[in-house]
Amino acid sequence: MQTILRRFDSPDEIRTFEKGRLELITISGQTLGRATYQSGWKWSEHVGRRVCARRCTNEHLGIVLGGRAAAAFDDGRIVDLVPGTIFYIPPEEHDSWVVGDEPYVSLHLIGAATYAT
Repeated sequence: MQTILRRFDSPDEIRTFEKGRLELITISGQTLGRATYQSGWKWSEHVGRRVCARRCTNEHLGIVLGGRAAAAFDDGRIVDLVPGTIFYIPPEEHDSWVVGDEPYVSLHLIGAATYAT
């Protein structure tokens, strides 16, 4: 077994969409992602239209690195995603959006491989 070092400076794949991007690295059989969304980004508008879906159903496990976002669920719950938050969002319908003027950046440990496809 050998040590492998990777950086998001050289991702394996970049998925771009209006007001956002997802950089992907596959390492040791796992796909990790770094998501960056600009102010005004909203999943249902900027990703959902592209993938022909009203709401995201992807499972997410990640950590917020910068900026702020919110995630809303069909039962009315809304959660805040702020720097330092480690989040798990189950594979149930939800929408999300950037809060404020600062870009939102998060690392995705689960769900990156199937996001925005």
